[in-house]
Amino acid sequence: MRFKKFLYCLSLLILLPGLAISQEGMWLPFLLDQNEPEMRNLGMKMAIEDIYSVNQGSLKDAVVLFDGSCSAELISPKGLLLTNHHCGSGQIQNHSTLENNYLEDGFWAATMADELPNPGLEVTFIVRMDDVTAQVLSGVSEDLPPRERQSLIDKNLNELRKNAVLKDYETLEIKPFFEGAQYIQFTNMNYRDVRLVGAPPSSIGNYGEDTDNWVWPRHTGDFSLFRIYAGPDNLPADYSPDNVPFQPKHFLPISLKGVKEGDFTLVMGFPARTNSYLPSYGVKEVLEVIDPIRVGMRDISLDLLGEAMRANPETKLQYASKQRGISNGWKKWIGEMEGLRRTNGVRKKQHLEEQFQELMREDPELTRKYGHLLEDFRNIYTEREPFQRASIYYSEAVGVNVELFRVAFRLARLARIYDSQGVTGYETALPSTKGYIESFYTEFDASLDQRVFAGIMEHYFGGVNQTFLPETALAQVEAHTGNYAAWAKALYEGTMLTHPEQMKTLFAQTPEEVIKALEADPFYQLTLDLNQAYSEKVAPAANDFSEQLGEVQRQYMMALMETFPKRRFYPDANFTLRVTFGQVAGFSPRDAVKYGYHTTLEGVMEKYVPGDYEFDLPERLRQLYQAKDYGPYGFKGELPVNFIGTNHTSGGNSGSPVVDAYGNLIGLNFDRVWEGTMSDINYDASRCRNIMVDVRYILFIIDKFGGARRLIEEMKIIK
Repeated sequence: MRFKKFLYCLSLLILLPGLAISQEGMWLPFLLDQNEPEMRNLGMKMAIEDIYSVNQGSLKDAVVLFDGSCSAELISPKGLLLTNHHCGSGQIQNHSTLENNYLEDGFWAATMADELPNPGLEVTFIVRMDDVTAQVLSGVSEDLPPRERQSLIDKNLNELRKNAVLKDYETLEIKPFFEGAQYIQFTNMNYRDVRLVGAPPSSIGNYGEDTDNWVWPRHTGDFSLFRIYAGPDNLPADYSPDNVPFQPKHFLPISLKGVKEGDFTLVMGFPARTNSYLPSYGVKEVLEVIDPIRVGMRDISLDLLGEAMRANPETKLQYASKQRGISNGWKKWIGEMEGLRRTNGVRKKQHLEEQFQELMREDPELTRKYGHLLEDFRNIYTEREPFQRASIYYSEAVGVNVELFRVAFRLARLARIYDSQGVTGYETALPSTKGYIESFYTEFDASLDQRVFAGIMEHYFGGVNQTFLPETALAQVEAHTGNYAAWAKALYEGTMLTHPEQMKTLFAQTPEEVIKALEADPFYQLTLDLNQAYSEKVAPAANDFSEQLGEVQRQYMMALMETFPKRRFYPDANFTLRVTFGQVAGFSPRDAVKYGYHTTLEGVMEKYVPGDYEFDLPERLRQLYQAKDYGPYGFKGELPVNFIGTNHTSGGNSGSPVVDAYGNLIGLNFDRVWEGTMSDINYDASRCRNIMVDVRYILFIIDKFGGARRLIEEMKIIK
């Protein structure tokens, strides 16, 4: 019997290649000892202590969470920070005007005094990590009902937070792993004075924009530079002209040696979210419900935004960052669906479930504990499908694609504050509301948003069960004989929310007059109606199903770990610091197609299209190419630009450092290949590749193109 069980485990590892490949996984850096043999087999030369240490400077002290959504790394002893251009594009855009368009033309601070502050921008260092599972799960048993179990966990978490010993400048965060089987406590430091230092023009930093996004071969200089400033004690401080450059415990030396196929690569950063342990029913839902809806909705808005941006330079400036955010997910989900189909993602999960069931049949105790789980999954996913469909449509419509809903929801929040807190609460909240709305209008085109509204709402209303929609809205559509463009025109012309001057006049009135005017506004009322219909008809059931799935998923995670005790599991991404390791490698995504592992400036020039918004190039870059003036950054007459590897990355890894076997910076992670975006659900080493900017191209752009030699002189460069 034991031998039969062994054969099943062995067959699982053979038949599910993603489980056996050592490059898969997003590992907690303070638990890397278990991975050291594989890492050394792949070529790593540094010690585990060089990656994570609380006693000395290590890689973890050079890597930060940037603006809550990206990763970044320190590359000088003066707090110089490297991240992606697309991670810093919001700050770059905020400093841009038509006269000084840093998005279009780039920006290089001539001196430290010229570096630009960014209110609200923070970076987070991890001081240390501690396993607090025993404390969090103290007194918790599997016999407790789910809500009682969570209540006890919450109580234990509160006790931990209350009793934590922190320095004045430290913050605490405790996060669950493996669906709550493990809890890790993170002691953090947040630096609040982060200034823009340099960025190439978008024609380099976002070269290929839409066409090349998620695509290999890639030719993008996706980087930007910031600097962390601190108080005189080197500790976090609010912005002040008296602050000084931060002095890190560790920064990354930069290697000019370059890369070749098979070289060891380590990526450290903050991946956002993965779902590596979804059952087959969950993968099928992604493939057949969630991703198709998201892609279909964004098809509409992206077509309209692209048309408008091509026609008007001012619209392009207003919408560059927003369009990129919408497009990024859209293209990723298209690739995710394609990758899941090509790698038989649903079938792989089904095979795992078959092995799981077979092993359970050999053990009555396992059957008693876990035998119901797969049937539970099937029932819950089936029953929640119409509610999940309505939820995705709603979130895409009102939360992503139609901008004016954001103003309406901000005003609704102000109205709720007035209802609950009266005039005092209203007057306290009013300045931030006014500030938000004033900022909103600087990057808003009402006529464009009206066209987006018409297309999005027609798709939304046609895609969900009509009982989930407000009768008032359906009546308005019927009154316009199903013509959504006419409905949109009436709404946008009849609302004051599209007129900044009317909004200024509104806020000068009394709270009672403001609320009365809002209640008479057609777009504001539509927003409330849509939200009420969703909140009453969809959200309760959707939330209940999510809660049920969360409990079954928690038990399933425990079941997998108990059923396959020799398998090493890694926790799903949750915006905590992780290490992934792999190798530089090309790949062959389909028949007769084979991609090499790197690209060069010659490929950049081959894509060059004068005047095109995606593939135009600065004259200075073309001159440097013609002269082959690459300085010390070229290699055998070529200038490397991008390369790919097998590191398991996700959203949030944008801006992560890529280091070599010795811990030297060799690249900057910024994307994944389109064929492998399903790695969030189903990593497959045959096609999952992360895309990186070669550090030599970054230095070339800073030095030879940007003329910012002073920044090069800060760095420790290994030639």
